[in-house]
Amino acid sequence: MYHKEKSIQIKNSASALHNNLSVLRIAPRRLTYFTVVHANVVNMVSASWDGLNYSHRQLQSKEPNVATSTSLIMQAAFCVLPSRDLLVVTSQKGIQMYESDGSIMVYWHALDTPETPTGNLPCTLLFEPVSLCVGVSSGAILVFDVPSKGSNITLSEVLEEHKESITDIASECSGSQECIADLVSADDGGNLCVWKSGEEFQLLNKIPGFDMSCSSVKLWKGTVVAGYGTGQIRVYEAVTGILHAEVNAHARWIYSLDIAPFSGLLLSAAEDSLVRVWHLTVNPETNSVEVAHLHNECVTDTQICGAKFCDGDGYAFAVTGYDLSEIIRYTQS
Repeated sequence: MYHKEKSIQIKNSASALHNNLSVLRIAPRRLTYFTVVHANVVNMVSASWDGLNYSHRQLQSKEPNVATSTSLIMQAAFCVLPSRDLLVVTSQKGIQMYESDGSIMVYWHALDTPETPTGNLPCTLLFEPVSLCVGVSSGAILVFDVPSKGSNITLSEVLEEHKESITDIASECSGSQECIADLVSADDGGNLCVWKSGEEFQLLNKIPGFDMSCSSVKLWKGTVVAGYGTGQIRVYEAVTGILHAEVNAHARWIYSLDIAPFSGLLLSAAEDSLVRVWHLTVNPETNSVEVAHLHNECVTDTQICGAKFCDGDGYAFAVTGYDLSEIIRYTQS
């Protein structure tokens, strides 16, 4: 179903962090941006679709009044907003927001305490004013209002439902206006909180996690898809918390999940060196979600730490691995 393409070289190897790969497709310019974290540096690559041109940029963690910061970066992720795209970099000291090409830092938010923003995937929420959410190790979720241009980004709300470190956050990726829930957050105890956005966020449901970390989570067509340290994938109805499916997907810790919103393809990657592709379908008669396995790829002797689809249909995906100085790409045959 998929075959391996030429890899993209990066300046430094990937750190062993969950969800350590972010991808942004720039269709008008026929470019794709990739980011991978190494220690206190973000490796950024701009790749043309014809595979002929690559440009590299490195972003370092920053601190006020410090020339060179040694603060470890925990995640770098693209946030696609209706009016602009941002690259958000989170470190032990604070949160940096850049223009999507990494050229200009438009906002810096210092953390009051030496907390670690762990697994803080920025996400797009489909309401006005547009907000961006970042989770930190205290369990708090910081909600920022982002204008269509400029640097007047403000902290508007702090959500404090979680009691353990936030590991991942995801917004509804299907674009459906019919879904009640539009945000899901996960923590180190495996607990999931389902939210509805608005002038103030409303907690719709809390799904217990049984003391096993949820390292990656996605929200698609009102369905929560969560990956755990047990190697399992669980599929829940977001609002009711009904468990639709439980899949023993991997032999070791799941590091990354991704969904291609237009096709319902699900990507899972884990410490067991395997990347698997699944297909999610919603049964309209029973309103249940079914999961079918489609494809495997083995990246031999590699602890996979990031995997992302490169387009909304799931035609191609990319993979990173701990201590690898390359981004491995696969496309459909």
